[in-house]
Amino acid sequence: MKIKRILKWSTRAILVALVLTFLVGFIAYWKSTNDCDRNTGAPANPMKAIVHCEYGGPEVLKLVDVEKPTPTDNQVLVRVRAASLNPLDLTIRGPWLVRPILGMRKPKDTRLGVDYAGTVEAVGKNVTQFKLGDEVFGGTRGALAEYVCVLPDRALTLKPANMTFEQAAAVPVAAITALQGLRDKGKIKPGQKVLINGASGGVGTFAVQIAKSFGTEVTGVCSTRNLDLVRSIGADRVIDYTKEDFTKTDQRYDLIFDLVGNHSRSERQWILNPNGICVLAGIGGSGQHPETWGRLVGNLKVALLSRFIDQKFVMLMAKLNNEDLTILSDLMRAGKVTPVIDRTYPLREVPDSIRYLETGHARGKVVITVE
Repeated sequence: MKIKRILKWSTRAILVALVLTFLVGFIAYWKSTNDCDRNTGAPANPMKAIVHCEYGGPEVLKLVDVEKPTPTDNQVLVRVRAASLNPLDLTIRGPWLVRPILGMRKPKDTRLGVDYAGTVEAVGKNVTQFKLGDEVFGGTRGALAEYVCVLPDRALTLKPANMTFEQAAAVPVAAITALQGLRDKGKIKPGQKVLINGASGGVGTFAVQIAKSFGTEVTGVCSTRNLDLVRSIGADRVIDYTKEDFTKTDQRYDLIFDLVGNHSRSERQWILNPNGICVLAGIGGSGQHPETWGRLVGNLKVALLSRFIDQKFVMLMAKLNNEDLTILSDLMRAGKVTPVIDRTYPLREVPDSIRYLETGHARGKVVITVE
């Protein structure tokens, strides 16, 4: 009888918890709003920016006038000359899995973009690192706009003179992901054999070049049309995945940088040396595919199971910072890293650029010019 009573109360407690969770979620859904609901008047000091007030496809993106930001004493005002797209920008569709973070019914943040490059137009009185006219690049929210205000010690550095604004804008998120994945998670060392699965994408093209800068032997995996591109940026060997399965060869690797996640744990273990590391840094390019969420779950499972074996499978969450941006700037200045740009669009054509990114076939980066 006592056990039945415990089970009865446990069931009731679970039901109450489920009901409360549903109510909290329901209230959060209907109360979620954004600044589009509040800003009805014309801005006093306007600038152009891309906004999305609702979730949806590229058609929800609008080029509108918003208030131009004013730097505080500790900020820098940058006139944006170019920006670039990342898979993060595809969250305009509001996948339900991440809506608790983005906003349940509407996006909390209506601005789009992170990567940018431009010219310093104003500096706060406490800023000493930058001056008027400096050409810079970095990362901040709402970069698809004519101006951004940023803190000088957070993901902002001088642009190399041998790089265009478009090239510099292609760098922050993708290149830092490649650098931190290879160096911090992959523990890359000179002389190692490194395989990059997804070598022709935004992160992959940087990963090939950065891995070569560490003195490693690099194998890139890509489609037929991208073989020459991946060779041209330094890969020692290129595998056409439409003709050859890299997990079915006798070649072994010290480090796998996996930007696709389209193979099982056992397949990747087979080609990984004892004590090798597989960095799980992607789930199949920029496109929205039926298998996308399955690959994400698969990566999580693989990372957990690898705790019990010598070979390690580790997931990556890159973080923008000044130190790594400066390292990348130095690599570009030295000619060891050159951003690969697939297509360039003007700011007014951001919806078209997002449509192209969603195809999942972009080679390198998609860049937006800001006049």
